[in-house]
Amino acid sequence: MSSRAVRTGPARSGDIRPLSPVPAGVALFPTVARLGLPPVAEPRELWIGLHLPHLPVEALGASGDVPRAVLEMKGQTQFITAMCERAESFGVRPGMSMAAALALIPHLQMQPRDATREKQLLERLATQAQRFTPRVSLVPPDGLLLEVKGSLHLFGGAEALCRALEEQCRETGAKPLIALTPVPLAALACARAGHHCLVTEPTHLVGQLAALPLTTLRWPVDVLDRLKQIGVYTIGEAARLPRAGFARRFGKSQLVMLDRVTGKLADLRLRFQPRERFERRHPLLYDVEHHEALLATLEPLLQELAAFLKARQCGITRLECRLQHRHAPVTRCLLRLASPAANASHFAKLLGERLAALPLPEPVRALELRSGGLVSRAPFADSLWRPGEHGGGVSAESPELIEHLRARLGHEAVYGLQMLASHRPETAWASTDLEAPKTAVHERELPTIASRGAGRSSFLTSPWPVFRRPVWLLPTPRRLREREGQPHRRGPLRLLSAAERIETGWWDHADITRDYYIAVDIHGVRLWIFRERAAPHRWFLQGVFG
Repeated sequence: MSSRAVRTGPARSGDIRPLSPVPAGVALFPTVARLGLPPVAEPRELWIGLHLPHLPVEALGASGDVPRAVLEMKGQTQFITAMCERAESFGVRPGMSMAAALALIPHLQMQPRDATREKQLLERLATQAQRFTPRVSLVPPDGLLLEVKGSLHLFGGAEALCRALEEQCRETGAKPLIALTPVPLAALACARAGHHCLVTEPTHLVGQLAALPLTTLRWPVDVLDRLKQIGVYTIGEAARLPRAGFARRFGKSQLVMLDRVTGKLADLRLRFQPRERFERRHPLLYDVEHHEALLATLEPLLQELAAFLKARQCGITRLECRLQHRHAPVTRCLLRLASPAANASHFAKLLGERLAALPLPEPVRALELRSGGLVSRAPFADSLWRPGEHGGGVSAESPELIEHLRARLGHEAVYGLQMLASHRPETAWASTDLEAPKTAVHERELPTIASRGAGRSSFLTSPWPVFRRPVWLLPTPRRLREREGQPHRRGPLRLLSAAERIETGWWDHADITRDYYIAVDIHGVRLWIFRERAAPHRWFLQGVFG
């Protein structure tokens, strides 16, 4: 039997003892459990910290290779608050005066800071990050936190997920710094320091944080200055100070933050909830009065709307474009869609139709786009057959046809028809919005109605299971001329059917008592007419058969 030898007994300086044999099959290095030590706990959470150092510049949009910087007013002077990577390579730094920055780069492009656009870009990135995890938190003004422990296996591990998140941010125009740790504040501090680390075990966290500067925690300037006076510059140096004295001299909130960054205290984060409606306002650099120019200006907003809807897997049935003028009231262009839509080119096509027919009282100086409430949208599957073959594609085209007709003719010109549970022809139908849910509308609980026709009596509990009704009904019956008691319309009318008697409506004081007939005129047009049973027994035209 083979054996191995190990040293036994306490080791002393200059004491060498023979190795005693160890039976085969016995582990040379005992496990943690055999030593009686607690096993290394797997972290319950893993957080990605995302820092956007150039967010104020990126929020202003792309500018090519031209170096850019963002200005902010402080008192009576303007100073640099952020710059692009190209300007940073020339030596431009935050806090530098405008004159000093121009001395370094004479052709430096400078713009005022736009906090609104920065917030919009940060929210857009947070919305897009929800494809990786639902637990996304905002850390204004330039950070995001994502809890991704349950998502790692879906994206091929931590490195692949961080790479995919970085690529998505770059597609939006942002260049982030990313770090992953078991503690949210630690991940954010590493990202702010530009330290791209992937720490998945809590035991390795303190070693990664020790060398980070205290500026990554964004403590007040006076606290950082007092710590510098005693030679403390890093998180590790601050954590080694006596706790009671640290809290007394530098504040309890800073001590709590130290405990949170090292994982000693829980760090609860509010989950980001994306907005349920889309609203964007775009001021114009000059007044616009041509519809083509307005539509070209709207295209980026429509693309942003489409991305907004795609991230939520929703559509909209209402879209409003507001055109603001200098002196005239706001011009409104409203789209009502027949089915939930989320396609930018479809919105642009419909808005083009509406804007072409919209008179402008004055040139436009600003645009505003507002969506209606979000509607869940089921993805549409194309038909197996080509359009026009075996009826394929017709149902998919009908909502687009309705929307194009509405855009060209107006919303009031195109509507749906709905049957109502009523025997009176005038109240048996109603116009309805095509995007409204098709629900049955009852006038009220109807009594049993007696109807006579074809020489026999029958009791009907539904509106018209036996007799034919025309699709085209007049809004109100039109009186017909009479000659010797017979109805005339461009000549004498010939009756084709027996009488159908309708007597109803006595419960709401709008009762009718009529005998209906199908008639044909001298041109062969089939009409639906009736004769009053009460004196003076006049004839009326109710509808026309198609």
